[in-house]
Amino acid sequence: MKDLAPLLTPEGRALLDEVRDTDPAHELAVATRLRREHPAELVSAALGQARLRQRAVAKFGAEDARRMFFTPNGVEQSTRASVAAYRAGRFKERGVTSVADLCCGIGGDAIALARAGIRVLAVDRDPLTAAAARANADALGLTELIEVREADVTEVETAGYDAVFVDPARRGGRGRIFDPEAYSPPLSWAVEAARTASRGAALKVAPGIPHEAVPADAEAEWISDGGDVKEAVLWFGARQAAPVRATLLPGPRTLLSRGLPDPGVRPPGRYLYEPDGAVIRAHLVAEVAEQLDGGLLDATIAYITADEHHPTPYATAYEITDRLPFGVKKLKALLRERRVGTLTVKKRGSAVEPEELRRKVLPKPHGTASVTVFLTRVDGAPTMLLGHPAR
Repeated sequence: MKDLAPLLTPEGRALLDEVRDTDPAHELAVATRLRREHPAELVSAALGQARLRQRAVAKFGAEDARRMFFTPNGVEQSTRASVAAYRAGRFKERGVTSVADLCCGIGGDAIALARAGIRVLAVDRDPLTAAAARANADALGLTELIEVREADVTEVETAGYDAVFVDPARRGGRGRIFDPEAYSPPLSWAVEAARTASRGAALKVAPGIPHEAVPADAEAEWISDGGDVKEAVLWFGARQAAPVRATLLPGPRTLLSRGLPDPGVRPPGRYLYEPDGAVIRAHLVAEVAEQLDGGLLDATIAYITADEHHPTPYATAYEITDRLPFGVKKLKALLRERRVGTLTVKKRGSAVEPEELRRKVLPKPHGTASVTVFLTRVDGAPTMLLGHPAR
């Protein structure tokens, strides 16, 4: 797809409505029928857009996704709506009334900011991407608050805006880019742009960014949604509550760093806690361990063990029933004895592939019982811990 314009015509919009719920398995038959009445290129574009909208439902929800316009990269790289709304709320809390959204993509963050009542300049240098952002602002009735500009973000004047949000491209021709200076634009440029904003700025970065790459004057925030780590954000400009935080959505629930030393290693207790991925990425396992009066199973692994069950939003608790040295035969015999039909395999600090182990130890169900097995190390030794979610 090189141009959205044909899809924005009355014929294009009518065709989009007609193919909205097309099953991919039936696309060929639908395309053949529609090409009798419409140009072949328009039919192909409409069906392609329908596929993108279907994929986008997971990020944007059905109501917005069915009205918006997407590019393949836009669906893949855009911010999930829940995360964008949370971030817009943080800008709002700082008293921000206008934001320069640099590298805006198809406009996901601009939409969230506008819905929070914030005026947005959305900038992207790719013509098709900028066209999608403009079409989305129009489709969602936000054109009064969103100005879309096709330009190189490094050449855009942002002095007239309270805050800056930068989402650099972190993918290249060979896939993900891990060096922040290889982002487009580079992280160093984005940091300097952020420091000039009067009411602060936010830079979206990869969740795997090394902590040592975080500027000293920034707050680093790792965000998860539904248990999946989605992104990291560097915040500038306002007085920070803590240098590092982990935020869990829905909620939000936020855990602030307190500079605690690493938790001590202790023998397995009755409960094992699996910290949320944002907590682990933010290096805040010690803060959770203190809440739980717990320690680590191994100094290098982020599993917390404790003697009592203390519900916490920052970790999932499991009651441990068995501790065994690693061994396929032992585990297979135990599952048969316990009449297990459903096995969940989790691992940290183990080279064993969960799916491969599952096939070996439970080729067919023995009954209706459910068990979770953790493949890990206990004080350096390969160990299996069996249990179930704590109630």
